[in-house]
Amino acid sequence: MKCALPVLLCISLLPTQLSAQTEGPIDRAALAAEVKAEFMHSWNAYKKYAWGHDGLKPLSKSYYDWYAVPLYLTPLDAFDTMILMGLTKEADTTKAFLLKNLSFDHDIYVKNFEITIRALGGLLSAYQLTSEQRFLDLATDLGDRLLPVFLSPTGLPYVDVNLKTGQVRGTKTNPGEVGTLLVEFGTLSMLTGNPKYYNTAKNVLLQVYERRSPIGLVGTWFDCETGEWLDTDSHVSACIDSYYEYLVKCAILFDDTDCKIMWRTHWQALDTYVLDTTETGIWYGHADMNTGKRTKRIFGALDAYFPAVLALSGDIPRARALQESCLKMWTRHGIEPETFDYAKMEAASPRFFLNPEIIESAYYLFKITRDEKYLRMGKVFFDSLKTYCRTDAGYAELKSVLTKEKSDRMESYFLAETLKYLYLLFTPEDPIDFFTTIFNTEAHPIRRTW
Repeated sequence: MKCALPVLLCISLLPTQLSAQTEGPIDRAALAAEVKAEFMHSWNAYKKYAWGHDGLKPLSKSYYDWYAVPLYLTPLDAFDTMILMGLTKEADTTKAFLLKNLSFDHDIYVKNFEITIRALGGLLSAYQLTSEQRFLDLATDLGDRLLPVFLSPTGLPYVDVNLKTGQVRGTKTNPGEVGTLLVEFGTLSMLTGNPKYYNTAKNVLLQVYERRSPIGLVGTWFDCETGEWLDTDSHVSACIDSYYEYLVKCAILFDDTDCKIMWRTHWQALDTYVLDTTETGIWYGHADMNTGKRTKRIFGALDAYFPAVLALSGDIPRARALQESCLKMWTRHGIEPETFDYAKMEAASPRFFLNPEIIESAYYLFKITRDEKYLRMGKVFFDSLKTYCRTDAGYAELKSVLTKEKSDRMESYFLAETLKYLYLLFTPEDPIDFFTTIFNTEAHPIRRTW
């Protein structure tokens, strides 16, 4: 097998049994076309009811904005999906709109993490896919406006920054949000030749790593000014998740040896203290970062990214096994909940936010193993989304996977991630080179062109 991971260990692939829910023939081209049609169904609803705003409210057929001034997060997030799907007309119209209207010169506080992964990541991907210099200029302008968040006593970034004044606020933060910046800031350095962005974001990863416990784990919350832990709960879920994701992805994208070493340290600790092998499968639960004592047997929709990380890092057998557990979590109630009690095999928090993570893991496992089992898994996920979340104006989140009651919101990542990963999983044609591309945590493709 061609190794997708030049800096990490490739492990031989092991066959696994197909589950009953995923058996049957797969017409990849037909499914890819259907995903593209669902993208257009959702995009057209956004254009009709929310154009010029950050997002769509599909039930009330209206819109929402994150801040007092819209930053056009849905068009920016969806743009590279259009290109990969071959939707040239929509991409050209969206490009013209963004280049004419998008500006970051606003007196508003924004959340550094969210704007980095959505806006900065989206602009860098747009530049690489189109070679349009103005996208890189916008990315550079945004990167400079975000840099003041790093001016804390520890170098760990504040939560919010004012795009016009550079003022910062918010000291309570977490490894996930501060550790999910190097793909974007590092790429900005590589494309502009200015090392300040890479060095600043890389220092954050080092600062988090230096605050790991003696057994190699990190907690959930800390204070960015003191560096002191406020919550010692350790896991692979929200508030920590993409810290681990970016250690692996930056090791690959930038051939960064430090990231490789940091990941291996955490990887060993996670497998020692957080991994939980039960009668229902393998899971990654919760443990105290200092003692390693098990605290919760909870997994969830956001945790379902971890098979992809394990696959990228070379642990294919464990990635396969964990993805099987994720499938059980999905099928237990017909669609996955926000959090899942894997000891009881019941939803712990029943909301569903149109999450992409379980699909992302199926995509990586299919691309690395070529096992068609993951195509059949993808069809299970796609069918559930259409059955429970589709509306006549896009797709809606669910208040509960138990009742299937819908919620009036469609986040931009549904177009940036969920439908993109489904399309890339199914399409027989590869619109990108899997072996030279890394997706940021918002699924914006970044190619290793340097």
